[in-house]
Amino acid sequence: MTEVATPSPIQAEVILVGCGCPLRGMGWYHAVQMLGNECPSAKLCYIVEPWFLGAGASGPGGAEFAEFKSKAEADNQVGFYTSLSDVPPVTDGVKRLALISGRTIDNPRLLGEAIAAGCSVIYLEKPGATTVAELETMKKQAADANVEICMGYNKNVCKYVRNAREFAASTEGSHVTFVSNNTYENNASSLGECFERNAEGMLKNMAIHELALLASFYDVTVDNIESVEVDKAFSSMQTLAGPSGKEFTDFDKVKFTIKTKTGKQVSVQADRCGGATSYAMVSDADGNEVFRHCMPDEEDEANVSVLEAKYPGAMPYFFSQDPDYTTVKERVAKLCATGEEAKDIATIDIAISALQIAEYLTPMMQKELKA
Repeated sequence: MTEVATPSPIQAEVILVGCGCPLRGMGWYHAVQMLGNECPSAKLCYIVEPWFLGAGASGPGGAEFAEFKSKAEADNQVGFYTSLSDVPPVTDGVKRLALISGRTIDNPRLLGEAIAAGCSVIYLEKPGATTVAELETMKKQAADANVEICMGYNKNVCKYVRNAREFAASTEGSHVTFVSNNTYENNASSLGECFERNAEGMLKNMAIHELALLASFYDVTVDNIESVEVDKAFSSMQTLAGPSGKEFTDFDKVKFTIKTKTGKQVSVQADRCGGATSYAMVSDADGNEVFRHCMPDEEDEANVSVLEAKYPGAMPYFFSQDPDYTTVKERVAKLCATGEEAKDIATIDIAISALQIAEYLTPMMQKELKA
């Protein structure tokens, strides 16, 4: 058995749950960032990966995972297990963090297993669960065990979001629009595959990050929404067949503005075929654009080139969002290790609000676009 690494007194002992395939899995990218010491407060000690340590070992990606496992065991003393229940008990005085990066549908079960494994903080990838009811049950379960849940909504700490918010705060009568773009081809085959693979729908998938921003920084909750204005000229909804032949109805692009009962106003625009650049835009009281910050910007692009050379063939979005993934993990790990507040990191309450907003908006916008 591999001798497992030991965290320092100012580090969290991290269990990564759900590594996935090297170059493709978000969990794998979390792992290489921690193994590269990019998150000083996080010591990756264990990886739980049931698929590639089980039935998937001989399938696609299995050989690549085996190579990654061998190197991580030898170079970093990482222990690999098929389930959380197999991970050794937490040592007295050690602060244990579970970073759960698997299938959303498995998260309620994995949360309970992580609590049983002695984790005091749990990092959940978005959206945390498939329904609001599940998230609320998970919140109670964690609270009863005195365990804190943090969410991997990395746009909460993005430079372009922060700069737009700061600019808007200094501009009287300003209005912020958060624009999220994907790089799918604008055809039935590409979008049909997208609709099936992300069957929870655009607002619970692609645009959930923006809804978390609204809940985090603009007091947007279902109860506090005064009005929703859908930009019908921009927005589009289609019913397309996925690879299985089954049909799925979803938005391929949407734009809407929310006004709250407490006097705030903010817009979101999301486009599956909008390209590789997302941004935040600030307009003045007359509707003229006065500020825009893109992701990636020039500084990020330079870092992207370095990472492309380091990890050839990896998913491109890993690289453009690399600094933000690091920031979220470091703040959550420091919270676990030292108790320091995880500034701007989304809580389970934000996740609940974001999912509630998605469930509220989706049928409303579908009705408007059908009219």
